[in-house]
Amino acid sequence: MASTVDSNIFSSVPALQSNLGILSPDQIELAKILLENGQSHLFQQWPQLGVDDKQKLDFFDQIARLNSSYPGGLAAYIKTAKELLADSKLGKNPYDGFSPSVPSGENLTFGNENFIEMENRGVVEARNAAFVLVAGGLGERLGYNGIKVALPRETTTGICFLQHYIESILALQEASNKIASDGSQRDIPFIIMTSDDTHSRTLELLESNSYFGMKPTQVHLLKQEKVACLDDNDARLALDPHNKYSIQTKPHGHGDVHSLLYSSGLLHKWLDAGLKWVLFFQDTNGLLFNAIPASLGVSATKQYHVNSLAVPRKAKEAIGGITKLTHVDGRSMVINVEYNQLDPLLRASGFPDGDVNCETGFSPFPGNINQLILDLGPYKDELQKTGGAIKEFVNPKYKDSTKTAFKSSTRLECMMQDYPKTLPPTARVGFTVMDIWLAYAPVKNNPEDAAKVPKGNPYHSATSGEMAIYRANSLILQKAGVKVEEPVKQVLNGQEVEVWSRITWKPKWGMIFSDIKKKVSGNCEVSQRSTMAIKGRNVFIEDLSLDGALIVDSIDDAEVKLGGLIKNNGWTMESVDYKDTSVPEEIRIRGFRFNKVEQLEKYFTQPGKFSVED
Repeated sequence: MASTVDSNIFSSVPALQSNLGILSPDQIELAKILLENGQSHLFQQWPQLGVDDKQKLDFFDQIARLNSSYPGGLAAYIKTAKELLADSKLGKNPYDGFSPSVPSGENLTFGNENFIEMENRGVVEARNAAFVLVAGGLGERLGYNGIKVALPRETTTGICFLQHYIESILALQEASNKIASDGSQRDIPFIIMTSDDTHSRTLELLESNSYFGMKPTQVHLLKQEKVACLDDNDARLALDPHNKYSIQTKPHGHGDVHSLLYSSGLLHKWLDAGLKWVLFFQDTNGLLFNAIPASLGVSATKQYHVNSLAVPRKAKEAIGGITKLTHVDGRSMVINVEYNQLDPLLRASGFPDGDVNCETGFSPFPGNINQLILDLGPYKDELQKTGGAIKEFVNPKYKDSTKTAFKSSTRLECMMQDYPKTLPPTARVGFTVMDIWLAYAPVKNNPEDAAKVPKGNPYHSATSGEMAIYRANSLILQKAGVKVEEPVKQVLNGQEVEVWSRITWKPKWGMIFSDIKKKVSGNCEVSQRSTMAIKGRNVFIEDLSLDGALIVDSIDDAEVKLGGLIKNNGWTMESVDYKDTSVPEEIRIRGFRFNKVEQLEKYFTQPGKFSVED
C-alpha cells in the first residue's frame, strides 16, 4: 500500500496512479524515483488498468535494469545529466582554469639495454597481473559483420585477435611462473567486457575453440549494459517512438569496465590472491603485446599507480595527448586530452602556436593508445569512493544555436582512460612511450574510409593492421641479427602500404626480445617475397637463407633447427576488390589474399632434435 506522501506524488500523474495495483512494492519505489526526478512524461500515454498490463510490467523490468546497472541508480544518472547538459548549453569549458604541461614518463627504445631490462622485469610481474579486454563492439565500421575479436589478426596463419591475446597471456604466465621466487604457479585472470551485441558470440567463440588453451576458470565475461537516452536539457528520459513502454538506450562507453569490475567483486578476490596490477587493452590492436612486458616493467620500477601506454604523436594528429593539467587552485592531474581540445587549450594558455612538434619531430605530448596499467590496491580504494563511477560527458547535437532542442536523443558517456580524473594529486600517474611500429596498429576503419585518409596519416584498417604486424616482426628479427630484405610499396584497397616479408610466430616462440635473440644465430637472411610462420616453441633459426614459404609446427618437446638455403615458389599476394561479395568479408577488407603456390611445411609431433633444410 502506497503511503500518504507517495499517494500525493502519484496523484499528480493519474495515468500511473490508476495502474499502481499491478505493480510490486519494488516497482512502486522505482515509479516514485522517476516522478521525483522529473520523469512524469513517461506515463502520460498509459491506458487504464487492464490494458497492456504486460507491457507496463516490461517497462518496469527495463527501468529496474537501468537503475541497478548504473552506480547510484537512475536518480544519480538524471542528476548528473542535468548538470552536464546545463554546462553544455552554456558552452562551459571542462578545462577552464587548467594550464597544460608535459608530464613525466618513460620513453623506451626497442632493443636497447633499458628496454630489455624493463621487459625482463615485466615478465617477473606478469603473474601478478589481471588482463582486461574491452570488447563490446561489432566490426560493422570495418565492413565486417562478426565480432571484432573473431577477425583474423593476420591471414598468413588466420589466427584471430582473441586467440592471439589468450596465447600471449599464457606465454607470459608460463614465463613468469617459471621464474617465480617462491616456485608457486598462478593462473593469470582474463576478463572480457562484452555487450548485448557481442556477449553470446564471444562466449561461443571461446567455447567452440576450447578457450584457445586457457582454463575456462581463468576467463570471466562481464556484460556491459546500455544507459537511458535523454530527450532535452531537463534530462527527460527518451521513450522509443515506436513503443511507449520502452526507454531508448545507447552504449555508455568503455569506461563502464571500471564499474563492472568494482561490482563484480573481482578486485577484492585478486587482492586476496596477491595480485598487484590490472592491465586494460582494446580489441583490435595486433601489436599491443609487443609493448606489454616492458610497460609492466616500467610500472613496477617506477611504482606507477596509473601507467598509460603511449606512442610518439605528430602535432595535431587525430589521437589524444597525455597531458599534465594544473588548476589555478593548485590541484593537478595527468590525463588524456583529446586532440581537438589540446591545441586550443595550449593556445589559451600562453602557447601561441598551440600543439607543435618539438626537436624530436613529434609533439611533446605523447599519443594515448588507450591501454592502461593500474596498481590494483589504489585502484580498488578509489573505486570504493566513487562506487565504480567514472567522470562522464555529454555531447548533444543541437537543432540550432539556441541550444534548446536536440536533433536526436543523447546520453551520458564515459571513457576508460578518464579514470585518473578523480585521483588525488599524490597519485603517481605516468606513461610509457613505445615506437609506433612496435606497439600500435589498430584495426577500425573500413577500406573506403581508410582510402580517404590524408596522405601520410595512418589508415588504421585491416590492410594496414596486417602489414604492420609483418613490418614489426621483420624489424624485430633485423634487430636480432637477421638480414630481412627491405619492403616494397603496394596499393591495396586504395591504400599505399609497405609490404614486408610475411613473418609470424606464436607468442610462446618469442614473447620478449631477449628470448628471440637466443633463438637466432649465424648469418640469416629472408627475402622480401618470403613467408615464414613459426608455430613451435623450441625452433631455432641458424644460418638460414629463406626465399619462399616456410611453415614449421612442432610440439614443445621437439627442438627444431631451421638452416641452409630454403627456396621455393612461395606464396604470392593477389589483389582483391573490396566490392567483390564472392570473397569472404575478412579477406575483402584487406584487399588481398594469398595464393599458396608452393611451401615447405614441416610438422614435428614427436620429441627429439630435428633440422629443416631444403
